[in-house]
Amino acid sequence: MDFLTLFQDHFVIVVTLACLLVGYLIKKASFFKWVPNDDIPVILAVIGVVSNCIVGGLSFESVIYGAFMGVAATGLHQGFKAFVEGNKNNTEGNKNNTEGDI
Repeated sequence: MDFLTLFQDHFVIVVTLACLLVGYLIKKASFFKWVPNDDIPVILAVIGVVSNCIVGGLSFESVIYGAFMGVAATGLHQGFKAFVEGNKNNTEGNKNNTEGDI
């Protein structure tokens, strides 16, 4: 199977993973510390739009899907982070809350 054919068949996954990688680099790289965390989803949405328009052509549908893939990459990062780190706030809250304990 040709790489280009594979890319075109699974471009949704590729664009989302590319946005996830770029978002991770922005978050962790020392030379991107000037970028506020609130701007990362917007940057990934724009990268998703550009990437999806390159693959699928310029259309309203490509713009919407690309923005969704960029923002989905942000959600994937947050979900994975919560899974790996666990819910620290919930466990600390249970230690201080003694109501209902026997």
